[in-house]
Amino acid sequence: MPNVSNLVKSIQDIMRKDAGTYGDAQRLEQMAWMFFLKIFDDRETQLELLQDDYKSPLPEKFRWRNWAADEEGITGDALLNFVDDELLPALESLPGSDPMSALIRSTFADANNYMKNGTLMRQVINKINGIDFNASDDRHMFGDIYEKLLKDLQSAGNAGEFYTPRAVTQFIVEQVNPRLGETILDPACGTGGFLVCAIEHLRKQARTEADERTIQECFSGIEKKHLPHVLCMTNLLLHGIDVPSNVRHDNTLARPLRDWGPKDRVDVIVTNPPFGGMEEDGIEANFPAEFRTRETADLFLVLIMKLLKTGGRAGIVLPDGTLFGEGVKTRIKEALLAECNLHTIVRLPNGVFNPYTGIRTNLLFFTKGTPTKEIWYYEHPYPPGVKSYNKSKPIRIEEFAPEKAWWGDEADGFKARVENEYAWRVSIDQIKAGNYSLDLKNPHRTDEGPGDVEHLLPEYEKLLAQIAETRAKLKQELHAALTASAGSVE
Repeated sequence: MPNVSNLVKSIQDIMRKDAGTYGDAQRLEQMAWMFFLKIFDDRETQLELLQDDYKSPLPEKFRWRNWAADEEGITGDALLNFVDDELLPALESLPGSDPMSALIRSTFADANNYMKNGTLMRQVINKINGIDFNASDDRHMFGDIYEKLLKDLQSAGNAGEFYTPRAVTQFIVEQVNPRLGETILDPACGTGGFLVCAIEHLRKQARTEADERTIQECFSGIEKKHLPHVLCMTNLLLHGIDVPSNVRHDNTLARPLRDWGPKDRVDVIVTNPPFGGMEEDGIEANFPAEFRTRETADLFLVLIMKLLKTGGRAGIVLPDGTLFGEGVKTRIKEALLAECNLHTIVRLPNGVFNPYTGIRTNLLFFTKGTPTKEIWYYEHPYPPGVKSYNKSKPIRIEEFAPEKAWWGDEADGFKARVENEYAWRVSIDQIKAGNYSLDLKNPHRTDEGPGDVEHLLPEYEKLLAQIAETRAKLKQELHAALTASAGSVE
């Protein structure tokens, strides 16, 4: 068996020689659709053994085995012309109403061939042929390499939308604890990290073939951007999902809130919605007037409240700004605490999402159907000797062991929970008295002096945000006063 890690590195090295794949984003997108076709072809090999009547949705000439598998096959300009003029256009307009055909059309709707050298492309294809995605060792090792590729995507711009540290996704899924028979949604699924974690969690509960069929159908996701959507499809195929057609390439927020009906509601939502960015003009009009904003994280929070069934559970990542923000943010938090039991907020330290963003983040866990009476906070500490996380030393799932031991059971109201140096609880009355600010400090920690830059910077950013909000209100009031004054003069 080849060393998959070295093999993937050699693919990247070949691509760096090509004038078209000049950046990480181009190389990853190029690899994504190629790996998709190879993984799909290996999966079809298995299906042909299991199903006597299996028929591929792809025309024969466009199946990986017929144009790519032969190491001495088509190369150079002939290969470039085939990919550009025949393969990609055919996959983008693939006929057929079956779910797999629709999935392939969606996956290749915006696919590009960035490579300009057909000989180098043949070398890449031959390297990819060195991985057997039906061999468990190759598949599992490639899964680790795949995650590393996502983490390394620093220069592609807003890459933080694509990748959530696996330790964070795993912790959220384990604490929300989706169960067989429940429906699961990630409305901003990126490359599918939460969905894959949920699938792995459910497979530990599976006992029969019927259970596996349930797992194949119980989840759904939506992703706005093409590259992470293709990576998500590849990721799901890699994790044994035969037809991941219930993950759509779409903008979740573009659908008016009122159009989401009872049939769209789910039991579990786990997600890291994009934050810090602004949605395109007009998107906020899809939401009620009191919740209108262009901050994506806030809009997703409103949507999540709508999409949960009564008794449904959510675990989501949100920035500090949502916790301390006022105005629209206050109204959203007021609705959240009235409609849901926000029972736990895990406050993460700086650097969890390095190198993508330095914004401090929080994990919110809530259940729809009963109002919040109190919120438990848990301040996640750095491991001993660590002052911040980085790419080479990310947050690890083992660090969440104290939270797991402390967690308790929602069924009995978390009676087993006790306050300690990292955990404390706050009543809803205190939250209301503070105008729904959820940005509450650990009362068990004494003042440790002025602090260092990494801790002061978020506080400075918070003050800037509050100043900007106050300035905007003053401008609005001044404009209203001047308008009224002008009207009275007339």
